[in-house]
Amino acid sequence: MAQDTEAVSTAVGLRNQWLPFTPNRDFAEDPRLFTGAKGIYFFGPEGQKILDGTSALYTTPAGHGRQAIADAVYEQIQTLDYTSSFLRSHPGSIAACEEIVRLLPEGLDRIFLTNSGSEAVDTALKIVLQYWRAIKQGSRTIFVSREKAYHGSNLTGVALSGIPANRRDFGLPLLPVVHMRHTWLESNRFHPGQGIHGFELADDLQRLINLHGAENIAACVVEPITGSTGAIVPPVGYLERLRQICDDYNVLLIFDEVICGFGRTGSAFASQSFGVKPDLIVFAKAVTNGVIPMGGVAVSSEICNAILEAEPKRSVEFFHGYTASAHPVACAACLATLKIFREESLFEAAAALSPYFLDRLFKLQRLKAVTDIRGYGMMAGIDFDPTIIGMDGYRLQKRLYDRGLHLKATGNTLNVCPPFVCTHSDIDSIIGILEEVLTVQG
Repeated sequence: MAQDTEAVSTAVGLRNQWLPFTPNRDFAEDPRLFTGAKGIYFFGPEGQKILDGTSALYTTPAGHGRQAIADAVYEQIQTLDYTSSFLRSHPGSIAACEEIVRLLPEGLDRIFLTNSGSEAVDTALKIVLQYWRAIKQGSRTIFVSREKAYHGSNLTGVALSGIPANRRDFGLPLLPVVHMRHTWLESNRFHPGQGIHGFELADDLQRLINLHGAENIAACVVEPITGSTGAIVPPVGYLERLRQICDDYNVLLIFDEVICGFGRTGSAFASQSFGVKPDLIVFAKAVTNGVIPMGGVAVSSEICNAILEAEPKRSVEFFHGYTASAHPVACAACLATLKIFREESLFEAAAALSPYFLDRLFKLQRLKAVTDIRGYGMMAGIDFDPTIIGMDGYRLQKRLYDRGLHLKATGNTLNVCPPFVCTHSDIDSIIGILEEVLTVQG
């Protein structure tokens, strides 16, 4: 506990650490720290339990402190702590890619490993650009994204971003990107699952193809469910329509499943839940249960082989990669995590828990401050009116911490994405704290 007290003292005078997506000056004056985690709880400096209502940052669906993952990581460090994947590989990388492919939609059978979702998005876009050059359609350089989208914080992800605050301070984007409208509609407010209105919004893609020319469009990039901005679920038929338009004009479709992937929608990937197969899938976060950073891109053999075969034999085909791509320790954490998912049937557990989770959550719509609730599987978003409760999302998440609940807030939206190992009683606890805090003013 002495170390914890020292950590708090250091944080109050915080000057050396620069935190991401954080009001750093306020944090230095009034920090919120975690000093431990186990199961579905974080622990604060005074030993207080804080229920993890967002699976950390959508990363930890199997709960914290998994001994099997810790053991696998320790053993790997003792066996092969590091090797570059430039001109070398190792058994863990081969096994991890094989196990990931088992979970993916059929045909997405080539995996390029990265260290994060942001890097995976960057990698996916470079794969797409090189693919079109390889098959002599190099004019295809424009990407279609969507308002309210979050695709990481690298400059390519910022170009795709549909969140103004993530874009405005970084100048013109490096890539040509055009944006479709988002799919939130007033007519779908408080509708669990897929809304019945808004299918026609997919025709924004058709309009942009008509405007810029199909021969110039490289790919359409979407999150199946918009995650960071509060679980904006696609209307019925929307993703199917995007797929059809992409097929009609030979445009590649990329699903960013960094949040949705690995069970969040009740299936391994949201593409399976919605029955729509993209050409590339981007993944990260839960692939290691958040223990070690890891991400990746899944593509078809057709796309991969087109790139490989366009270059002379014994030459580097794809000039891209990272020092820690397929890091042996990350691969060990991945394999241990996927084993837990499989042996404990956690994707099935998420699907079984979802109806209770959503039913309890949607009862919060009776609160005056709540202006919308959306949800699918084990992910949901709650919009609230800050003028009614007297605080914005940043202050609200601090109050939730103080009441024993960790949630991510994006603007005035709360992201509720509990671990799959929660019980009904745990869900009740989350809802109880939310109801209390969303009712109290000031």
